[in-house]
Amino acid sequence: MNWDDVRIFLAVARAGQILGAARRLGLNHATVSRRVAALEESLKTKLFRRLTTGSELTQAGEHFLGVAERMEADMIVARAEIAGEGDDVAGVVRIGAPDGFGVAFLAPRLGRLTARYRDLAVQLVPVPRSFSLSRREADIAITVERPTEGRLVASKLVDYSLGLFASRTYAAEYGLPQSRQELARHRLVGYVGDLVINPSLDYAGEFATDWNAGFQISSALGQTEAVRSGAGIGILHTFVARAHDDLVQVPAAPPIRRAYWLVYHESMRPLRRIQAVSAFIGEEVEKARALFV
Repeated sequence: MNWDDVRIFLAVARAGQILGAARRLGLNHATVSRRVAALEESLKTKLFRRLTTGSELTQAGEHFLGVAERMEADMIVARAEIAGEGDDVAGVVRIGAPDGFGVAFLAPRLGRLTARYRDLAVQLVPVPRSFSLSRREADIAITVERPTEGRLVASKLVDYSLGLFASRTYAAEYGLPQSRQELARHRLVGYVGDLVINPSLDYAGEFATDWNAGFQISSALGQTEAVRSGAGIGILHTFVARAHDDLVQVPAAPPIRRAYWLVYHESMRPLRRIQAVSAFIGEEVEKARALFV
């Protein structure tokens, strides 16, 4: 079995289409299609169903995906050992993170990491979405729940809190509600419910039984800026809100807690760059632990 064919199979399985895999691999569409066909011929089975929207794994393809990922893990270990990966921190590491943690916390700190390791390139993707580590959409993901499926390595970073906040100008003009009942009479800023990526982030009901936000934004930092502008009362990350003197906490309901987890695929464990970036994030969070709760 040709490893290059297996590598191309993994790219197609992760992209869900031959064209997307070709772009990711830097190959042309015909080459990728031909190599997948050659692999299917060598295995005497169909690995993909060709659809108008892309390529879907067959049952045999799903089974082979696990085999291919184990082969990939072995190749990563072998290359790390042969190339002296244990001696150098080099290469590219992509970090996927929620925008609040990614922009407000990581972005100002990661420059120190790249200054420490001159041959390391860090890509930060701070958007309000989930990342598939098995599909290699990110090398390291910051999540709000510990994953329960997949060959993943997870470590808890820190608990964090979310609370009610308003701008000082809003508080001066409309006052601050002292109870959940009074909260209903105020303008509210919230998130877009059907775009919530994780049930634990659908937390408005923990502050009010009827959180009727007139202004909804699918970004934690966007909500912060809307509240700062005086658009209304919002549920903000405490560690983000504390950085703004123009925000005040609203006493209508106590803060709630959630947690951040650092996660990467088990096959990436041997790579020094993954260990270095993970350790750096953990160290920075530990130094700033009081900021989060």
